[in-house]
Amino acid sequence: MSTVLILGATSDIGVAIARRFASAGYNVQLAARNPAAIQPLAAELSGSFKITATTHAFDAAAGDTAHSSFLESLSPLPDTTVYTIGYMRPEKEAPELTSSGDETARVLTANYTGAVSILNKIAARYVSQKKGTILGISSVAGERGRQSNFLYGSAKAAFTSYLSGLRNYCTPLGVHVSTIKPGFVYTKMTAGLTLPPRLTATPQQVASAVYRAAEKKKNVVYVKGLWRWIMLVIRSIPEPIFKKLKL
Repeated sequence: MSTVLILGATSDIGVAIARRFASAGYNVQLAARNPAAIQPLAAELSGSFKITATTHAFDAAAGDTAHSSFLESLSPLPDTTVYTIGYMRPEKEAPELTSSGDETARVLTANYTGAVSILNKIAARYVSQKKGTILGISSVAGERGRQSNFLYGSAKAAFTSYLSGLRNYCTPLGVHVSTIKPGFVYTKMTAGLTLPPRLTATPQQVASAVYRAAEKKKNVVYVKGLWRWIMLVIRSIPEPIFKKLKL
């Protein structure tokens, strides 16, 4: 039976992904800063789907040594790893230039540096055994910097580039890497925002896209296909015009 590791299992998206893989017969390793908070989910998955669900303490900001210890504690090594951790400053705290150093570090760590730290270690293990799948939840916000969220967007741009390079490196070595771009998602992080229904996914839709990406070995997935064309247009706007827009 295959095993999936969910990094960030307390998020709405992480919970949905865990349920989707469990429904397909995967054993599930749930990782979060507070493993006690995901114990009820582990019990639900074990009872509903007759699989093994375990909880693990993981903090994206913990650093290299802690991440190595975390990986060594996993038994078995998961066949599939999903990085779902993300953090975006609430819009009411804009403008971005007012962000404190701690807040900026939180955005960059959750969305990029913490991800690279743990995924590099997991990728190395997968390469050594010539198999494994890594799926990263990135964002369309990383495709072009915008004034409304350039800290978050820059971190997601870096994460997208990292996943692309990791995919290029790992593919000849038997390891698959997928980049998932959800666009807007109805979650606790976006609660209170007015979101366009045609461009907004549910956590369950994101989970289905992640599962399909894993099973079909997809490279880059837009959960809502319309985003692919919207971002093509946005990337095509000349910089002299773009820099005057309020996006």
